[in-house]
Amino acid sequence: MTSRKSQKRANLLDAARDVIRAKGYSAATVDDICAAAGVTKGSFFYYFANKDELAIAAVEQFGAMASAIFASAPYSTTPDPRERVLGYIDFRASMLQWDIGKFTCLLGTTVQEVHATHPKLRAACDRVMTAHVSDVARDLEAAKQKYVPDAQWSAEGVSNFIQAVLQGAFILAKTRQSAEPAAECLRHLRRYLESLLQPPSGARHEIKKAESPSGHRLAG
Repeated sequence: MTSRKSQKRANLLDAARDVIRAKGYSAATVDDICAAAGVTKGSFFYYFANKDELAIAAVEQFGAMASAIFASAPYSTTPDPRERVLGYIDFRASMLQWDIGKFTCLLGTTVQEVHATHPKLRAACDRVMTAHVSDVARDLEAAKQKYVPDAQWSAEGVSNFIQAVLQGAFILAKTRQSAEPAAECLRHLRRYLESLLQPPSGARHEIKKAESPSGHRLAG
């Protein structure tokens, strides 16, 4: 019985994620979500007091799901931090082959509508998005220290910029009903990051000398 209850709750969270991404927060009704989850409206109110409470839980689940996806992505184990940063962009670009409702962001879709009207839901989106920005910033900071330690930009600022490009790219994809505008944005973003993390020619020579032929740093 407990597992059945857990499954119904999980179905509601998955349905909320998908319906809100497809229709927007305001247009997504409890009836829509229940229908997508295969759950009665009476059962819905057993698990959640209202749509806001469900949406907050769905946002938190979405953040946990995204963290697991990125943590297990091939680029995440790459030793070089610059390659991890670029690999992250490539991985996000690879997701664009999915349907628009699948690759766009639940947080961005939701917060555009609720930022001034649903403070608890806005705060949940902020927590989850900020955590992801911080994850990307760690690799950016490591890459900066290795390749361009004297650069005058901050890892947090660039990570926020990456997130802004991603969210804007998703809006373009929705507007034009095509992933191509988003893909073009990510190609530009990658080129920008390549230039941002490109050390001066003399420094590139020193980095190359300090690495083995396999690309790993020599001991000492």
